[in-house]
Amino acid sequence: MSPHHAPKQRWALTLAYDGSRFYGFQKQADGIATVQAALEHALSRIAQEPITVTAAGRTDTGVHASAQVVHFDTAAERVPQAWIRGVNAHLPQGIAVLHAQTVAPEFHARFDASGRHYRYLLQSAPVRSPLLIGKAGWTHYPLDLAAMQQAVQHLVGEHDFSSFRAAQCQAKSPVKTIYHAHIDGTPECYKLDLHGNAFLHHMVRNIMGALVYVGSGRMSPQAFAGLIAERSRLKAPPTFMPDGLYLTGVDYPPHFGITPPQIPAWL
Repeated sequence: MSPHHAPKQRWALTLAYDGSRFYGFQKQADGIATVQAALEHALSRIAQEPITVTAAGRTDTGVHASAQVVHFDTAAERVPQAWIRGVNAHLPQGIAVLHAQTVAPEFHARFDASGRHYRYLLQSAPVRSPLLIGKAGWTHYPLDLAAMQQAVQHLVGEHDFSSFRAAQCQAKSPVKTIYHAHIDGTPECYKLDLHGNAFLHHMVRNIMGALVYVGSGRMSPQAFAGLIAERSRLKAPPTFMPDGLYLTGVDYPPHFGITPPQIPAWL
């Protein structure tokens, strides 16, 4: 059977990338450096045919991932290591394929995702550490952790998150469900963890911006809850920097057999 008529197989990859090196995940018409463009180029080299990938989510410029999931179809017969070590040899610094596995032909990295996990790292200090630029958000305000912990609990459940939605968001509905929300740590590194069924454009960064207002005393936890109820971006604090935002996992129904990721110890 010729390669042109060989049956195609669907593969799922888990990858990590440093978002500060790219202009977001999604490929752009002007050819600027994006994660998708670099990954498709490397995959096409190994497959020796054009490859197009579909991701669980499109991260913005400056946003990182420790466990992004993509799928693609190919007629090329390759072992998993070819899609890992072989592809990584053709990727630029800042992207790496961590895991590769065959999946059912009906698997879809985006539409079958039942949940997504994000972590935001935040430093609170009079002077920003140069070692954390691009890797963690920063505020010069001292923060009240207890107030932020009280506020973040108002996120849990199904809500209309229009107050945390970017103007250019293309989601059909602003109603999303947050299963878990928690912030902890020290001023050296606070960690905000969010687990939900889906997220709006800039939603996590906008939540972080509001929590910094709470922590610095410019907004009470009760006002934070009221902000959600307002369902208006006009009354919300500014969008926070992307530096500290990481996509750390994507949930799929067990029957697809997608290997669940572990958050790296350093993160």
